[in-house]
Amino acid sequence: MKIIRFSKYFFPAMILSSVLAVLGIAGYIAKGFNLGVDFQAGLIQEVQFAPSALGLTYDGAGNATVSLNRTGLSVVISGTGVTEVTREFSFAGYSGLEDLVKALGEIEGLGITNQAPGDVRSAWLLQSAQGNPLLGSEPFVVHYLPPEAEIIPIERVRAGLSSLGTVSVQILGEPRERRFMIRLEDSEISGREGGVPEEKIVSVLESEFGEGGVAVTRSDYVGSRFSKQLTDQAGLLLSMTLLLILIYASIRFKPQYAMGAVLAIIHDGIVIIAYVVWTRMEFNTTTIAAILTILGYSINDTIVIFDRIRETRRIYPDDSFVDVLDRSITESLSRTVITTLTTMLAVVMLFIFTSGSMKDFALALLIGMVSGVYSTIFIASGFVNYWNAAAEKRARKKLGVPSPAKA
Repeated sequence: MKIIRFSKYFFPAMILSSVLAVLGIAGYIAKGFNLGVDFQAGLIQEVQFAPSALGLTYDGAGNATVSLNRTGLSVVISGTGVTEVTREFSFAGYSGLEDLVKALGEIEGLGITNQAPGDVRSAWLLQSAQGNPLLGSEPFVVHYLPPEAEIIPIERVRAGLSSLGTVSVQILGEPRERRFMIRLEDSEISGREGGVPEEKIVSVLESEFGEGGVAVTRSDYVGSRFSKQLTDQAGLLLSMTLLLILIYASIRFKPQYAMGAVLAIIHDGIVIIAYVVWTRMEFNTTTIAAILTILGYSINDTIVIFDRIRETRRIYPDDSFVDVLDRSITESLSRTVITTLTTMLAVVMLFIFTSGSMKDFALALLIGMVSGVYSTIFIASGFVNYWNAAAEKRARKKLGVPSPAKA
């Protein structure tokens, strides 16, 4: 078998990696992360662009509440002096919205305003989280979303919200669902006029996309204390990962191997950070998951190479260490390439057939896998080679033996 002299490229690889590291650090200092909704304090709101279908009110005895699920709609009437009654209306039994409205009209005290076209199906209904499902004089809005609804680009949503200041927007689910997560920073919430922030976001969106066409499915406020705690936990998680890998590699191999392994995964982390910073990809919990996955994948490759180096050194004790390195990497190359390519095939499918944060996750994994193979061969192994060469040089100097070049 022909031995590939990977050791000839250790120094050029060191220069390339140093350039990438400088670019990543410089990008982080100059631009910082494009932080997602998880790492910033402020209002988080999930909306779905769907036209209004029904407006429900109640002025009868007791209290009436309405709820929706995938199979039907139910109305519960309860309260003091009233026998609790639950009326359920399945979408299978009332497939057309007009049929459902007619059935709901039989409930005494329930007022219904039908705002949808006649061909709307009951199964298209969805419930907004905005407002109280306890019906009263103020209409409770039920929305609908037809399967063939036009996809709304995220750029259009961002442009519509630009008047509110710094707003983060993220796609949720499939694009055809028209669901988005919107985040308004703390600094943008305080001091604004025109109602509470929840109402402000909805009114701005409705002015752009049509009155009654926005369903709020979730509305939460994340305090600065929680966002800072989440950021600190993410940093602690990455630090603990590096520490545990250092301890494990030190026990299984020698300290120089452990340091080489940690240096390689730090290199992979910096490469991903450089990519995230310069492409302005949103940095969120999914990005953290991608980085941790890449670190685990990279250390697995590195451990396999180090195991082969240890075995090869036992088989060829008279060979120089650099020859052992080249032979070990060459023998493991087919395994590394095949494993990486088969894993990348699955990730490529994930990248092609998903969208939003999952697409970013897949792309980060693809870049990290390439970086992981590179760092295993040239960073981890190169560091061990230079460490070993320096140790041998110190030993010869101590014994007064000239180096091979001088001899």
